[in-house]
Order: sequence, then structure tokens, then C-alpha cells
Amino acid sequence: MERDNVVQRKSFDFAVKAIKLSYSIQEKRNEYDLSRQLIRCSSSIGANLEEAMGGYSDKDFLHKVTISYKEARETDFWIRLMEKVGLISHDEKAELQKDIKEILRLLGAIRRTMKNKLKKK
Repeated sequence: MERDNVVQRKSFDFAVKAIKLSYSIQEKRNEYDLSRQLIRCSSSIGANLEEAMGGYSDKDFLHKVTISYKEARETDFWIRLMEKVGLISHDEKAELQKDIKEILRLLGAIRRTMKNKLKKK
């Protein structure tokens, strides 16, 4: 049985939430540009983590985790922008940001640990 990977689970759950919200925006507001950006970057977090888990070296793992981290930061940008232009409510923004900030903390910790490990080699 595979051990529960918290950051993988949280990034997957977050992507599902962001995609559902984006589809709702597309349906209700007929808006596609920003909602598609949110879909792309939010789903890329978990996709790059999956690639990291299959990495062929520690450097490759760090590279993919770093991409996930950058995608999470980009996701936070789109969330803030979408609230500012009135596509999502303050409460929706707060809920998404709570999740993305937690994912960023986890990815940041993984990156620091891996960087320190690589320095010792």
C-alpha cells in the first residue's frame, strides 16, 4: 500500500476545486480566458509533482518540485486577479488562497530539504 503523500493529495484536491470553479465561471459568466489560466496552472501543480515522484535523480526531483512551486505562485496570482475583476467573490478567493498557501508552504519545505540534501553531496 502506498503511503499518503499530503502535498500530492492536497494539490489534486485543489485542482479539482479550481477546475469546478472555473467551469462555473465559464457557464455563468461566459468568461474563458482567466478561467482557463486558472485551470492550467492549478492542474500543473499536481501534474509536476507526479513527474517529480518519477524523477530519475534528486536534481530532477528538485526541478519538478520547483516547477510545481512556481505554478502554485502563478495560481495565487490568477486567484487574486479574478477576485479583483469581479469573477470570484472575496469568500471564494479566501478559500482558494487558504489552500494554495498551504500547498506553497509544503512545496517550499520540500524544496529547502532537497536543496540542503544536494549541497551535502
